[in-house]
Amino acid sequence: MISGKITLLEGDITQQQVDAIVNAANTSLLGGGGVDGAIHLAAGPELLVECRRLKGCKTGDAKITKGYNLPADWVIHTVGPVWHDGKYGEDEQLASCYRRCLAIAEQYEIRSIAFPAISTGVYGFPMERAAKIAVKQVMTFLFLENHSSLEAVMFVCFNRQTYDCYRSALKEILSNEQG
Repeated sequence: MISGKITLLEGDITQQQVDAIVNAANTSLLGGGGVDGAIHLAAGPELLVECRRLKGCKTGDAKITKGYNLPADWVIHTVGPVWHDGKYGEDEQLASCYRRCLAIAEQYEIRSIAFPAISTGVYGFPMERAAKIAVKQVMTFLFLENHSSLEAVMFVCFNRQTYDCYRSALKEILSNEQG
């Protein structure tokens, strides 16, 4: 546990006992590879049926569905940017993903949420850069904007490399906040 509300762990996001998990989705919301495919598989076919009704999602935005067969009651689907070279608004689009997910969590009075490393897989966003954006957005939401419902935010890292990047980002941002 870091800063009382933020947890970092290496593991499988589909197994987390939280109110909501975040899906790093594509614009169709109809499943894909990586975390998106794992979430759709674990949730069961009802998730796909509900996602079809949502008619997609724009990059930087988010939409919510039930969790179906997942331990989480909710899945918040967000579409991260595909990395080009950082000159096409990728940082802002990724930051928007986190802000939109957190806003939906607040709207639905979600108390605990788990995030994957959005856009860092096949979308190619540099891991260290993505981790800093993720941590900054979450810390701003939790500690500077004084939102009430969220009690716990978890960054669930698929592997040790991702975990190490997020741990470094947390340490750096915490030391900058205190210094």
